Amino acid sequence: MNFFIKSLRSLDKFEIALWLCSVAAVVLSFVLTASSDYMTLAASLVGATALIFVSKGNVIGQLLTIVFAALYGAVSYSYKYYGEMFTYIGMSAPIAAIAAVMWLKNSFNGSKTEVKINTVKRAEYVLLAAIATAVTVAFYFILDALGTANIVVSTVSVFTSFTAAYLTMRRCEYYAIAYALNDMVLIAMWISACAENISYLSMVVCFTVFLINDIYGFINWRKTKRKQSEALRQQDAHDARHRDEL
Repeated sequence: MNFFIKSLRSLDKFEIALWLCSVAAVVLSFVLTASSDYMTLAASLVGATALIFVSKGNVIGQLLTIVFAALYGAVSYSYKYYGEMFTYIGMSAPIAAIAAVMWLKNSFNGSKTEVKINTVKRAEYVLLAAIATAVTVAFYFILDALGTANIVVSTVSVFTSFTAAYLTMRRCEYYAIAYALNDMVLIAMWISACAENISYLSMVVCFTVFLINDIYGFINWRKTKRKQSEALRQQDAHDARHRDEL
């Protein structure tokens, strides 16, 4: 409980406002469509809360991502979006669990509320692209066999989701760009679903909120990375002076 309270206090005024606006948008869309799908509402609220903590590099964000993945997987199953179901329950949730462990092991200066941001080398991006492509191709045939609705969009979502989850695990700021691309894919997918059932409008609003939060996440991680680099340089300079004095 103390850790959660400390994490809440780490949010600045803008981040609190962003979170509250995100929650308000989700609830308003739920009310306006007179929806009774409380699973969708719960998934959206948990997801929006997870993102504000992920944007801070706080491990609580990863724990909430696991909960979101389970809820969103159930929502996707109800509309036969099997790609989303498999992606989030079978891939995003396990990777988020691994990421939580990785983030705890790589906290910045021992602070459990801020992860040490990593720099991924070019060769690893090439390897990631190859693995993500292979996973996506394999998923396409699986989804096709299951009769997945909107299969092309669902398949693209597999690629962007895998890339984003991997970069999150690797503590790289470009996770947010990958998730932003995934958000745009999912917005298009749920707009299509809305044509048949207006109650899914809340999912469109949900991923629009996610897109805004992921854009902020990228900006904040870039700023935090610069601050961490400067702090490490100052620490190295201090240590060097101390050695010289000895």
